Amino acid sequence: MARTRKEQTTNRERDGSATLGPAPIVFEMIGGKWKLLILQVLIFQGTHRFGALRRKIEGITQTMLTARLKELERDGLVSRRVYAEVPPRVEYAATDAGRDLETVFRSMHDWWLRNRDHR
Repeated sequence: MARTRKEQTTNRERDGSATLGPAPIVFEMIGGKWKLLILQVLIFQGTHRFGALRRKIEGITQTMLTARLKELERDGLVSRRVYAEVPPRVEYAATDAGRDLETVFRSMHDWWLRNRDHR
């Protein structure tokens, strides 16, 4: 049985990892190459259908995109809208919480501009 975020947070508080603050929870929510790329597209380029989103993210498989979208939707960062059409049309968009990450992406971009010569 999957634990809720609140249960996971409570367990972290009990085992002492709460001293890291919210970072482990945030990393779980947005961590990994694919989640960040999906969020980047949806935040900066708007709503996309599944196929269009997959074409924007080079190298992602259908299975991986499906799994990451489900996780992002579960965590409240992406919304999924199904239209009652034949064939069904499904669109994905960043939620308000997802769009709040725009400043994080802009900060990462600014950091990269300042430090790209170190690579």
